[in-house]
Amino acid sequence: MNHPSNEADARRVGERDAGVATPSGPGPAATANKSSTNPFTDPRERATADGDNPDTIPIGDVPDALSAIQAELEIAQNKAEENWNLYLSLRAEMENLRKRSEREVQNAHKFALKDFVDALLPVKDSLEMGIAAAGETADVQKLLEGSDLTLKMLASVLSKFGVQEVNPQGEPFNPELHQAMAMQPSQQAKPNTVLQVVQKGYLLNERLIRPAMVIVAQAPR
Repeated sequence: MNHPSNEADARRVGERDAGVATPSGPGPAATANKSSTNPFTDPRERATADGDNPDTIPIGDVPDALSAIQAELEIAQNKAEENWNLYLSLRAEMENLRKRSEREVQNAHKFALKDFVDALLPVKDSLEMGIAAAGETADVQKLLEGSDLTLKMLASVLSKFGVQEVNPQGEPFNPELHQAMAMQPSQQAKPNTVLQVVQKGYLLNERLIRPAMVIVAQAPR
């Protein structure tokens, strides 16, 4: 074995055995130290190189992490249940609204004439009273007066509900409102005028329900 000849050689040998960098090149320790302090190295790589895993939860923190996850899960479940109950409530409300609307439409169809019937009942009562009175008296004049009163009551009811009478006696013939049953020569009436109304017509809110049946005058031959 060779021994160093002077102190400088002995120092170099000692530094080499200890891994200290010499002018000829850095030692293993210097190389490791340089790698760990490189500012361009990924922190996760440095942590892994130092023996630390950044994704690893310490054993002592596992219960706390599980408790936090469980708490968040319970909050999410409660919110989901709340939304589900809200959905069921809205669905039931919409179903009730649909059924109520159907009932209202059905009632509207069934009782659309309720007001008209209420107004027409007194007319019927008057007719029944007139028939009953006709069996007790032979006074034709009173019967006529009662019948005329009943007819006026009926006309009032019809007018109240938008029914208008079409009685075109002496008016020019109107094919939109009148239906000619016959043509009759006349010296008194102008040609193409209504000479006689056989049956009156009626309008409901300006809409023709039944045309007036008429005889139309024409020029004498």
